[in-house]
Amino acid sequence: MDEQSTPSANPTRLLYHSDSYLRNFEASVVAVHEGAIALDQTAFYPGGGGQMADRGVLRWGERELVLSGMRKQGDVVWHIVAEDAAALPQTGEKVRGEIDWEFRYRMMRTHTALHMLCGIIFRDYGAQVTGGQMYPDRARMDFSIEIFTSDYVRAIENHVNEAVVADLPIKVYSLPREQAFEIPDLIRTKINLLPPQISEVRIVEIVGLDLQADGGTHVHSTREVGGVRVLKTENKGKYNKRMEIALVDGE
Repeated sequence: MDEQSTPSANPTRLLYHSDSYLRNFEASVVAVHEGAIALDQTAFYPGGGGQMADRGVLRWGERELVLSGMRKQGDVVWHIVAEDAAALPQTGEKVRGEIDWEFRYRMMRTHTALHMLCGIIFRDYGAQVTGGQMYPDRARMDFSIEIFTSDYVRAIENHVNEAVVADLPIKVYSLPREQAFEIPDLIRTKINLLPPQISEVRIVEIVGLDLQADGGTHVHSTREVGGVRVLKTENKGKYNKRMEIALVDGE
């Protein structure tokens, strides 16, 4: 899909921002271009901030259109399908989206686990995030910290799992940009990645542990994470350390 030639479309209403547990939805097609479909609203997360894009299908009549990728271009989410462009729905037609819930929920748990990790490392060591990425079976996060001993790692893992047991509630809300930036340490990344044109800042708060600007999907409480184990750590530079974690299943 060529970004330069992509037609303009009305902004997509992001249903996952208000309800990350929404598994299916109905929407109207607002544009079709080179095997990609833009809808008036979507519950599919298009990827970003280290979180992988959702998987799933769009149902159109008797047809099932499998998503092969997604892309957010400005305010428009494009759903890329592995189908002949001639066999796609046209502007104005209705479709039904169905999310691969097992994959989405795992991403939600993983994303929340990384926020817990980030909150604990910032609280205990004052370290900012320099990078991160989620995968189906693990996740990594990089921190700006000089010393990262095995004792630190064990303590961090224990504190994350203690927070899981504590069943801390997670709140998601939006604030005007000016008001949001009055919150100390709202941006935990070493570089502020929040585009200047964003006037409303979406906040994800793990009550009593972490509060960050974030656009991804999360669970309702820390207990849903299930548990975390540290797989390994890496020294990526004098002031850059990497921690790789995995969820503990059996929730």
